Amino acid sequence: MNALNSPQAADASTRRVDVPLNLDTVLSTLIADGLCTQAAAQALLAKPLLRGEHRHPLVRVAACDWDNPTLPGRKLTLEALMQWLAGRAGLPYLRIDPLGIEVARITTVMPYAYASRLKILPIKVQGSEVTIATSEPWVFDWVHDLKQALKLDIKRVVANPIDIDRYLVEFYALARSVKASGEERAKLVSFGSARSLEQLTDLGRRGQLTADDSHVVNIVDWLLQYAFESRASDIHLEPRRDSGNVRFRIDGVLHEVYQIPAPVMVAVTSRIKILGRMDVAEKRKPQDGRIKTRSPDGKEIELRCSSLPTAFGEKLVMRIFDPEVLVKDFRQLGFNEAEAKAWAAMIEQPNGIVLVTGPTGSGKTTTLYSSLKQLATPQVNVCTIEDPIELVDGSFNQMQVQPNIELGFAEGIRALMRQDPDIIMVGEIRDLETAEIAIQAALTGHLVLSTLHTNDAPSAISRLLDLGVPGYLIKSTLLGVVAQRLVRKLCPHCKRAAVIEPERWAEISGGWPIDRPAQIYAPVGCLECRETGYLGRVGIYEIMPLSATLNAAISATTDLLLLRQQALKDGMMPLRIAGCVKLAEGVTSVEEVLSLAAFAKAT
Repeated sequence: MNALNSPQAADASTRRVDVPLNLDTVLSTLIADGLCTQAAAQALLAKPLLRGEHRHPLVRVAACDWDNPTLPGRKLTLEALMQWLAGRAGLPYLRIDPLGIEVARITTVMPYAYASRLKILPIKVQGSEVTIATSEPWVFDWVHDLKQALKLDIKRVVANPIDIDRYLVEFYALARSVKASGEERAKLVSFGSARSLEQLTDLGRRGQLTADDSHVVNIVDWLLQYAFESRASDIHLEPRRDSGNVRFRIDGVLHEVYQIPAPVMVAVTSRIKILGRMDVAEKRKPQDGRIKTRSPDGKEIELRCSSLPTAFGEKLVMRIFDPEVLVKDFRQLGFNEAEAKAWAAMIEQPNGIVLVTGPTGSGKTTTLYSSLKQLATPQVNVCTIEDPIELVDGSFNQMQVQPNIELGFAEGIRALMRQDPDIIMVGEIRDLETAEIAIQAALTGHLVLSTLHTNDAPSAISRLLDLGVPGYLIKSTLLGVVAQRLVRKLCPHCKRAAVIEPERWAEISGGWPIDRPAQIYAPVGCLECRETGYLGRVGIYEIMPLSATLNAAISATTDLLLLRQQALKDGMMPLRIAGCVKLAEGVTSVEEVLSLAAFAKAT
């Protein structure tokens, strides 16, 4: 058996003679490198190739689930084997990230039939060089031919053969769908350089590219599939003059995914509106809708759709709700042990008001839904009034605000009061009428959970006073306030330890008397986190129970600064300091903690 780095393979490279990988050679080299035993190799060689089984030798090796001798506790996964192969071949290894690939551009590099036959995938075109992924590093003949045809330099990288097979089909299918949709539209109408909202609306009504077109269906399916796989929380479809931008929000940051021709964007938007049971013909008014679908692994997922008329057509945003948030306990949300006990003490009271504050996208809804899920036992009647209903769940009785029939938050709470509720969740307290009725519900023996848009916990009291709620009613009903934010978590696969100097720690903690950790962690970037250094998000909480001393400080003329000082004396930990705790625990980074400083100061 010839090893992968044998002189024969090197000579083959010089002569440009293809030497495809075979199982015999791969196993021989794995044994030589101490990654495989002779007995295990013989056992695999004796196994016949099953029908439908991938023929690439490293895929077959990875299926054996062998331990990795070089990394105790780890397995010889396909990723590890491909990295080993890349090192043997002297080529870079690349994990294919669909979000980092310009699909429309790379699919013009070569025909699908050619790429499929050679099992190669264009990854990037930059300047005079094209990067192409292969899982056969000792197959060379195509390099010379392609270089002559494209008049470009070829950079080869090694990639996972399963990913190459998958994305070959998906990228080219998507490109074909977009191209075919655009061509069908172009046959029927010629667009000028300026496209107003009225022109786009008129064209959509003529049905020159329908939302039921098979190409459009393929595009939307691809869009949703990649959003789910990428852990996106939001999908943005943004029309522009000549094209439409598709962007995903992942861990709070927007990433550009694809550019769709403007005519095709109209049809894609219509398709999504149909799925969301929205009025397709109405393009002048904002609309809301819902889609319930399944992820590629079969998990049910809900999307909330929102359309908005803009200069070049309808902007569409789909917020993705993961049903798993309903089964998360407080520790999984980011509460530490003390915070979880304090929060549970508030929401387990038989009556009163508990408020969650923070800007849009700070995780308030997730906190409330997770809490309601734990409170909604068969012995308890939980009712909600929301605008809109974020996530439908059978454990609650949920009602949506409908201003067109004069059903607002205040009217909804009045109706719920006649439904024998134990717990009422109000989506948001926006005005005095809603606040007063919520307080009346609390005074009559109900637990009310709601949200406010304030920067920190003490500001919630000021906000209620500003709305006109008398101080004595706040004292009688308010149990506590929680302000929260979401910060990105460091990727556990690549974060690195760092030493933090006393001066830097003083700057981060704002002078708060909190012990400086021996070390912190900083983001690095790897294949798992798409080189961002972060993977997922976690909640940061500022919990303010209404103590007797804080209660005594509430009056119509109460100053916010005095309220905050009293809350700090009572033991409230500010958002920024809660972030410092997460930093010391190695959960997040300095940059993420400093992002909290704009909302809450330590002193």
